[in-house]
Amino acid sequence: MSIVLVTGGAGYIGSHACKALAAAGHTPVTLDNLVHGHRSAVRWGPLEIGDVADRAQLDEVLGRWRPDAVMHFAAFAYVGESVTDPGKYYRNNVAGTLTLLEAMRDHCVDRMVFSSTCATYGVPEYSPIDEAHAQKPINPYGAGKLMVERMLADFSSAHGLRAATLRYFNAAGGDPDGETGESHDPETHLIPLAFDAVRGKCPELVIHGEDYATPDGTCIRDYIHVSDLATAHVLAFDALATSAPGLACYNLGNGQGYSVREVIAAVERVTGRRVPVRVGPRRPGDPPCLVGDAGKIQRELGWQARLAGLDEIVATAWHWAEKS
Repeated sequence: MSIVLVTGGAGYIGSHACKALAAAGHTPVTLDNLVHGHRSAVRWGPLEIGDVADRAQLDEVLGRWRPDAVMHFAAFAYVGESVTDPGKYYRNNVAGTLTLLEAMRDHCVDRMVFSSTCATYGVPEYSPIDEAHAQKPINPYGAGKLMVERMLADFSSAHGLRAATLRYFNAAGGDPDGETGESHDPETHLIPLAFDAVRGKCPELVIHGEDYATPDGTCIRDYIHVSDLATAHVLAFDALATSAPGLACYNLGNGQGYSVREVIAAVERVTGRRVPVRVGPRRPGDPPCLVGDAGKIQRELGWQARLAGLDEIVATAWHWAEKS
């Protein structure tokens, strides 16, 4: 079996990917600076504390572990912060990835699975969004992820890199076994924010606008369970073992959109408690509806969502939140 360097493996999605890799018989080696990750989330392989921007440390880690591939999750991921501090995002997410790619090239590591985002598409021109949709990001976070996708294509052409980029819609839920889950500071995701309101950790959940052109006036998003995301990463990693150099791009979503109000209702059903809410103004740049078409990864890699129901996703997140 393989050794896989997992950058950002102490984070939300990265830790689930490490569990999935270990379950498939691989050894995940986490590289994480623990700025947003958690040491306690590294449970399925060794931890190297460090940063992808540190070339000397990358050389040491790659030379010692000699990984067969890299899964690259390490990135800042707050869209609003990327707008107010774009330099931080381009330096970390783009320049840091360039350093990683050059180190991989020099150590003959020729496979990468990259954590990308539906934010590369920008405001949808049609729905559901497939991989042929134009990529016109409207914030530095999405723009940086798109730049990395371009770098992967260029490194594939120049150096024989075999890469897969996975464009997520809204990652949600927690490990069904309760071994890892979502823990951000600050928290910006709807479901854990609703839990905070339910548990009295904040006075209310703010709904950002209720005048969108949707059935109940609130934004609609496509929620995909984090364990299903992790499974997709392992499938993409396996496929790269026999692929030719190049870049394969896949959407990851359920193809089903739920409004903010529908998510709140699901939280109330699962917890048995009322979610106190307040309606606030729209956030700049929030499109009314983001729903993904994941048909390509289903056809080419045989991926299927196992935890697709909204109540199911919320229940696994609540199980984790009650432990936290």
